[in-house]
Amino acid sequence: MADAKIIDGKAFAAGLRARVADGVAALKASHGVTPGLAVVLVGEDPASQVYVKSKERALVELGMNSFDHHEPADMAEADLLALIDRLNADPAVHGILVQLPLPKHIDTQKVLARIVPEKDADGFHVVNAGLLATGQPGAIVPCTPLGSLLLIRDTLGHDLKGKRALVLGRSNIVGKPMAQLLLQADCTVTLAHSRTADLAGECRRADILVAAVGRPEMVRGDWIKPGATVIDVGINRVPAAEPGKTKLVGDVHFAEAVTVAGAITPVPGGVGPMTIACLMLNTLAAACRAAGAPVPAEAGL
Repeated sequence: MADAKIIDGKAFAAGLRARVADGVAALKASHGVTPGLAVVLVGEDPASQVYVKSKERALVELGMNSFDHHEPADMAEADLLALIDRLNADPAVHGILVQLPLPKHIDTQKVLARIVPEKDADGFHVVNAGLLATGQPGAIVPCTPLGSLLLIRDTLGHDLKGKRALVLGRSNIVGKPMAQLLLQADCTVTLAHSRTADLAGECRRADILVAAVGRPEMVRGDWIKPGATVIDVGINRVPAAEPGKTKLVGDVHFAEAVTVAGAITPVPGGVGPMTIACLMLNTLAAACRAAGAPVPAEAGL
């Protein structure tokens, strides 16, 4: 059997960003509205700073407004909630993103719940989770699962009816919404996790395998059904062969899986670039809803 097709998330994300830029220009022309995303960073976590800079750069590149709020690590919870209230009330802000993790003295769930659902660019609010779970229109879908679904459809076609899908990992951020998206695409879905009996056997039945468990190279080649489409959401930093160096690997053992799967995302360069592209898409969709304009079809429900 030939090696799997490598799913180029970087290339697909570049195309999606171009389509979002076109949508931004069209919304400006038709309604005089410029989509705006407020990015709130509390503290100086190095990884968070890198993520935030890349998000802010992408906004500017696509013609959107970027409202940056970089706050000190000792910011009081009440002050952060008051900032979110101001952003909720600002008509120029269509999406709000609070970069996680927050400092320990701040209640993350309280902060995320304070964002009004229609401006919840990450799709983490319980109202958006409920809309997604019940298949109702208007849900903002979490970026990583949405990006994963777009890659699956680009690989297998839009019609996934009857495919057997397994999602490994049950987080609220990836696993659960990913399972909901695949259910609504008429797949037969198994949501597996660390307590699943015969996990390898469950994986081997799947036509579509989405790994989002956060354990380096956990899914081995012999766990994969020959010809399956494998979406590796994991980003794990592990020691490299060279002393003192590290490298990024996924939750799937790529070297083994690539000889069995039909198609597979690499790490890096697979799902990662899709997450920011889908954040831009969610912001555009929120601005379209606020303006009464048509919402891009790729934005999910």
